[in-house]
Amino acid sequence: MQALETAEPPRLPDERVAVCGDWHGSIGWLRTLAPAISVLAPDITTILQLGDWWMDPVRSDAVFLDAGIRRVCVTLGNHEPWNTISPLLDGRPGGAVRVSEVTWILPRPARLEIGGRKILSLGGASSVDRRWRSEGREWWPDESITDEHVAAATVGGAVDIMLTHESPAQSPVGPVRGLLRTNPMGYPKDALIESAASRARISQVWDIVRPSLLMHGHMHAPGQGITDDGRRVVSLGCDGQQGNLAVLDLRTLTLEIPTLRQVLEAARQA
Repeated sequence: MQALETAEPPRLPDERVAVCGDWHGSIGWLRTLAPAISVLAPDITTILQLGDWWMDPVRSDAVFLDAGIRRVCVTLGNHEPWNTISPLLDGRPGGAVRVSEVTWILPRPARLEIGGRKILSLGGASSVDRRWRSEGREWWPDESITDEHVAAATVGGAVDIMLTHESPAQSPVGPVRGLLRTNPMGYPKDALIESAASRARISQVWDIVRPSLLMHGHMHAPGQGITDDGRRVVSLGCDGQQGNLAVLDLRTLTLEIPTLRQVLEAARQA
């Protein structure tokens, strides 16, 4: 993967965008998802992707362009090829890096403006499965959200929307709370401690910039919730899962989240 261009994070006129959870490098899922978007929301040309992207951007370009998608902005996750991504970002501090005709990798953090809305992107998360991954091949420490990321993310003040891969601590999303409470995969204690620290860093930023809406991936636990002070959190599903796709109206901050059946049926119609 190489940088084709570097630019300030974008200011776009779009009034509606697609927001997607984890893709895990699945070109097969994109061949379902992209055509479905063209049927369900044919006006949409921009996707905001919430990490665990790990795509071959050249292969994915043809899929997106055929569906009318002209830009994909990636908020990085934990399961990414950090050995290639980190040098690209480090060589262009604060810049969004274009890695294909369609795909832009957002820095950590990034501030965007789309449809007149102020948006903060803060990528990264803690891998609770790192014990079963090979460091330097399937897992890299670069995934972590650092204190430096937190400090930089708060510069610039309040935003309307926050895009993350990691969930905030004390999530109001029921499925996320249930997952964290039960630990159904049996992840080890040290990994859970690191994960809690990662969520706490997201919350530090969230509590300062106070967006009306925070959207994240990572948990594979789709759902929504509202805090006592009225802030909304949306957890998106992963590739092939319910709730991987949401259509966000930037004029009203309302969401349409098609069912998996609707996505599959739309893809067949395309």
